[in-house]
Amino acid sequence: MSDNAASSPNNLDAFWMPFTANRQFKSNPRMLVGAKGMFYNNAEGQPILDGTAGLWCCNAGHAEPRIVEAVSKQIAELDYAPAFQMGHPKIFELAARVTGMFPSGLDHMFFTNSGSESVDTALKIALAYHRARGEGARTRLIGRERGYHGVGFGGISVGGIVANRRTFGTMLTGVDHLPHTHLPEKNAFSRGQPEHGAELADELERLVTLHDASTIAAVIVEPVAGSTGVILPPKGYLERLRAICDKHGILLIFDEVITGFGRLGSAFATDFFGVKPDLVTLAKGLTSGTIPMGGVVCSKDIYDAFMTGPDNMIELFHGYTYSGHPVAAAAGLATMDCYKEEGLFERANEIAPYWEEAVHSLKGAPHVIDLRNLGLIGAIELESIPGKPTARAFEAFLKCYEKGVLIRTTGDIIALSPPLIVEKKHIDQIFDTIRTVLDEVA
Repeated sequence: MSDNAASSPNNLDAFWMPFTANRQFKSNPRMLVGAKGMFYNNAEGQPILDGTAGLWCCNAGHAEPRIVEAVSKQIAELDYAPAFQMGHPKIFELAARVTGMFPSGLDHMFFTNSGSESVDTALKIALAYHRARGEGARTRLIGRERGYHGVGFGGISVGGIVANRRTFGTMLTGVDHLPHTHLPEKNAFSRGQPEHGAELADELERLVTLHDASTIAAVIVEPVAGSTGVILPPKGYLERLRAICDKHGILLIFDEVITGFGRLGSAFATDFFGVKPDLVTLAKGLTSGTIPMGGVVCSKDIYDAFMTGPDNMIELFHGYTYSGHPVAAAAGLATMDCYKEEGLFERANEIAPYWEEAVHSLKGAPHVIDLRNLGLIGAIELESIPGKPTARAFEAFLKCYEKGVLIRTTGDIIALSPPLIVEKKHIDQIFDTIRTVLDEVA
């Protein structure tokens, strides 16, 4: 039996796959068995160009030697250490490295294991912070339509993607939503931030009038909404949101699980947009996808509000068995080294104009009704087949895979986010393949 054949299991029933059309997949499996640099290898031995950095996470590319070596060494040295009442050196070093990349004042970090956990942690910190300050009536959380904040109950409550909410019963109470900023009638085929829509931030003033500021704890938004199909903030939108939050004493949370660690050509969207939130959720690029890890960065004011009472008392009754896992910490430190030594954030910024031209080269291609880009993120919105939403984009996904390119689809939108090591030849291959596929799909 060949190695490739041995890599293909003959019983697929036991694994209930996440966010997957299980029956379709198991009737015609797509098995990835290896990865290096910009490419996966499938069970048939075909190289698959990664146009999505895995799931927005493998920013340094696949099997980066520094990360592989650090993880291997750490497992042999210290495989696990509890984070409750104990510590290990690498997690303190990683917290200092990451917070050191943020503007002054965002200087404390709580570790989680995923973006979903990071969101729920940030929401809990926000609620507990107001209580610690004597404003316990601030319990309301404000999300945004079409927002994606993971799959915990907190995240789907503040999130605004209907399919992620409708089958799971009652959400958290006291949650409201801002409108999304997708305005195709005004902003179609925008290059970078769209011109129209900053006034949508003023909807927060309406919610303040409706609920009263004294009841609102926090607003959470993705600076760039990724999983819903790449929705960009209009010029001035985030600045207005920050100003309204400041006016009413509301915490602003940026969900940077996708935008963090170079995706926009800067360390974080916080830098890119010049808007400083109170809390930031992270994951994905924190370890370049190699080991599950997430985190929440918060301001000194928030951290200090908890540091009261007797020294021996726990200040925040929250955490996870694997918070600050030693192997994940080693992966994170090696990833930070890779980003710095290879200049990957700067590299992403330099190649972003070429990426933008490639995205917009598809204007006029069959079925394309909008194109959007920012940094190394792109979206190709396709016209839906009447009565068959998502079908056209899913067909494009399958055909691109057959031709050796991995893309991501959400609804009838193709979302792209390559590793930061992407070269012009890879960008050409991604968009040449998509252009060919768009000529073939129904």
